[in-house]
Amino acid sequence: MNIIKISVLAGISLLSTSSYAANWLSLQGTEPASSAPRAKVWGFIQPEYQSTDGGTLPAGTPFAGQIMSPNIIRPDNKSTETFNIRRARIGVRGAGFPLDDKVNYFFLAEFGRNGITKLGGTGVALTDASITLNHIPGARIRVGQFKTPGAEEGLAAIHVFNYNNFTNVTNQMLLERFTDGDGSLRDGKPIGAGGLTGTANGINGSVSAFRDQGIQVFNTFKVNNWEHSYAVMYGNGNGINRADNNDDKETYLYWSSELVYGGKGARREGLKMFAWNQSGTRTLTTSGAGDYDRDRTGLGVTFQKDRYRAAAEYITADGMIFNGSDLGAIPGASNNAGDNTADINILTEDKADGYYVDFGYKVLPKLELDIRYDVLNRGTEVAANERKFDTVTLGAQYFFNKKTRVTFNYEIRNQEAPNLASTHNANKIANSLDDLMSVSFLAIF
Repeated sequence: MNIIKISVLAGISLLSTSSYAANWLSLQGTEPASSAPRAKVWGFIQPEYQSTDGGTLPAGTPFAGQIMSPNIIRPDNKSTETFNIRRARIGVRGAGFPLDDKVNYFFLAEFGRNGITKLGGTGVALTDASITLNHIPGARIRVGQFKTPGAEEGLAAIHVFNYNNFTNVTNQMLLERFTDGDGSLRDGKPIGAGGLTGTANGINGSVSAFRDQGIQVFNTFKVNNWEHSYAVMYGNGNGINRADNNDDKETYLYWSSELVYGGKGARREGLKMFAWNQSGTRTLTTSGAGDYDRDRTGLGVTFQKDRYRAAAEYITADGMIFNGSDLGAIPGASNNAGDNTADINILTEDKADGYYVDFGYKVLPKLELDIRYDVLNRGTEVAANERKFDTVTLGAQYFFNKKTRVTFNYEIRNQEAPNLASTHNANKIANSLDDLMSVSFLAIF
């Protein structure tokens, strides 16, 4: 762990900690000191509909004629048009224990069908279970399983997220999938050699859900109209609901400074600037067995005032780069010859970077129109490996009330291998990528 950075943050924590509205750290990790109930039941439900045109992989590839993996709807990978219960979460949170009023807790479980429950192999999964100790001035201590301090799309409460799907850089570089190998070999031979038996490289459990198990020191303090927050976390670096598979731990550093205009809660008005870093080690046990560094860093800004909302963030990734599936096929699908299946691939020592810009405007008190542009440059260390993804998302949110809304998105999706000829199979495969339409309803209770 970087002792200098932690020492600086610890020193900052000794400053004034009064705050007049919640931010993501305090909203999720603390309770109002004077009014928190012993137990408050809460949650939300999010049914959705998603659809693509079902574009298929081109001739000249082993999976020709099969649906391209990004054109199939997650998490079941069986349909290009489907209804689904994206999320259905219920939890309990509270404080005010008779013997100690400086302790609060947060518990949340997932009943929906998504990368947490489907990939984890269970119909219900624990997403959050933490205790916060508020005994030390300037340094709250949170222990358990909870969201890690980091990128805005990951740290923000999902039930106030303004879109149905994450940006490319968040989805591929931050929403971590865990695998046993890098996908390069099967039974000691190169993938694609044909006629191989053995275990394919697939995802071995729940996605990270931007969470980890560990301990976090954090707090928020006010200086005039500015609100500053910090967090330092030390965790397993192995996602949720699983044991740690190595002796290396993950470190998380986070800082934000926000000029607060007014309001409170998740949709308060303000101008926030933030920066974060996540650093750790991943251990592979099959193909490409070994320990690999994984680092993620980002900085960004959010703005909300009156009818306007905007955000932008730039993110870099170094090591353990998710590299999709073999030739764009659905993971686990058999090729047309029936002698191989599509693996999940990891570039263990490559890099990536990406960004997004996002703008929303309420044309009516209950109707917001949104537009987002995001870019991911993946596998940038080797020219032939590099892939560029860019997406324009057009959106609209209609708020029936403060806790119920419908969100419509149309994603214009593009992919290319920028350093290869347009006639190369990589670009032919990229041309099979469809646009994506989605509608979700969300109700908070």
